[in-house]
Amino acid sequence: MKIKITSDSTCDLSSEQIEKNGIGIFRLSVILGENCYKDGEISPDDIFEFVKNSGTLPKTAAGSLAEYSAFFAENLPGYDALIHFNISAQASSSHSAACKAAEEFGGKVYVIDSKALSTGQGLLVLKAFDLAAGGYPAAEIVNTINGLRSKVNTSFVPDALDYLHKGGRCSLAALIGAKVLKLHPMICENGEGQLIAKKKYMGGMSRCIRNYVEDLKTQYQQYDKTRCFITHSSADKELVELAKQLVAQNFSFDEVCETVAGSIVTSHCGRNTLGVLFISE
Repeated sequence: MKIKITSDSTCDLSSEQIEKNGIGIFRLSVILGENCYKDGEISPDDIFEFVKNSGTLPKTAAGSLAEYSAFFAENLPGYDALIHFNISAQASSSHSAACKAAEEFGGKVYVIDSKALSTGQGLLVLKAFDLAAGGYPAAEIVNTINGLRSKVNTSFVPDALDYLHKGGRCSLAALIGAKVLKLHPMICENGEGQLIAKKKYMGGMSRCIRNYVEDLKTQYQQYDKTRCFITHSSADKELVELAKQLVAQNFSFDEVCETVAGSIVTSHCGRNTLGVLFISE
């Protein structure tokens, strides 16, 4: 059975991973003032500059029914089935539109709510590709992936809470308190596709990332060693290298991939945010 794997651009996979695995990417939209761009057409620095100058966050736009229909029609030919991944339905209406569009293709298009974002979603996309390459049928892949969603560690630590505050995900009191006390929350996906603040770290980002990785090691004694993502929004090089060193010291992944978050995710988290993402067992 020949299966095509596709995903919204929010999976934050690198261009090399996308090309190597032949993954189809549906690009969501980012709106900066009066200008609309597809995810990937602008850089994180463009977003940071826009927020600095305007004082507001970019707007993000979900895909429409017509756009998903066209995307599936373009990617399905030559395949027996197509499996598509969406950013959490709790974060975007994209999943609803994709599901509606899938009804037009006679059961050949399967749509999965990743209940994640960024490379938390990317991990599931690559796992589905691995299963498809192993000859598993589409329905079995979908069932397997749905069972893995709650095991994906989708978490990150932001350097500042300004973007979360502007986006309505952080109160003014929490913002002020974080700045005064140098607090950095560990933001996690709660298993239902919603982001919550799980823990707070105090001090500079280097100290916070050390404690963050140590907490991940303590919480996840058993994990899928296939791959891990270190994903960040244009974080300082020294911080990224520190995260790589800590992951190498505390875990035994076959592959550790560094990726820079796309414009959709960057629009909501701000510069120097960093996460270590993988699948637990």
